[in-house]
Amino acid sequence: MKIPYYPGCTLKIQAKKFEDTAIAIGKQLDVELEELPNWNCCGTVYSLSADNLMYHLAPLRILTKIKKSGGDKVVTLCSMCYNTLKQANLLIKDNPEKKEKINSFLSDEKDEKIDYNGEVEVLHFLEILRQIGFDKIVKKVKTPLNMKIAPYYGCLLTRPKEVAIDDVEHPTILADLLKSLGAQPVNFPYETECCGAYQMVNQPEIITRKTAEILTSAKKRGADAVIVSCPMCFVNLDNYQKDTKIPIYYFTELIAAALK
Repeated sequence: MKIPYYPGCTLKIQAKKFEDTAIAIGKQLDVELEELPNWNCCGTVYSLSADNLMYHLAPLRILTKIKKSGGDKVVTLCSMCYNTLKQANLLIKDNPEKKEKINSFLSDEKDEKIDYNGEVEVLHFLEILRQIGFDKIVKKVKTPLNMKIAPYYGCLLTRPKEVAIDDVEHPTILADLLKSLGAQPVNFPYETECCGAYQMVNQPEIITRKTAEILTSAKKRGADAVIVSCPMCFVNLDNYQKDTKIPIYYFTELIAAALK
């Protein structure tokens, strides 16, 4: 299976091991992540301002290019990129007036008329793994993990519900993946709690408090490690923890370890 792949900025810098391990396990599972040419930043977060249409140009420029190249889907690894692209796609599907204006803004480039209507399907890599089948991933495992691991979803894979890859209140996709790798998933009440995101910039004390709440909860329930799918969550949970001292992994790192 070959699928267009949007990496986003962080995957090329701080989260390079996230991308490297995803590409490696993709090859073992017959999934080729074909990186988009000339991609731009997605804008990082979806704007909640109703009249800030300019902010949606970055993610929709990416999706427009995919449509122009003949593609009908794109996969991401970063939860933040996934959330931003998918929400922008829904905006242009559900709002004809804003669609017309945004297409007009994009059409100014090279005097080319753009008519994008949300045709490109935005997928997270976890959804690709679910399509392959966790029962098939089990058969590829050479080194079962034999660990207790807490799956941390954060807020971007499940909220708002229109873009959720799983049940909003009780997602299981990461836990199902962990079972297929020979690990014991540890459910804990903070699995969909926001880590505080960019509050690290001006109010780092919030991140320290949120990190302590999330990781203490996971550790009290016996977790040996926590897995994430978001580079921002990884940085906050890994850098701002103090007494918990619990390893944080991207889910792709543990898949790679189990398939080795």
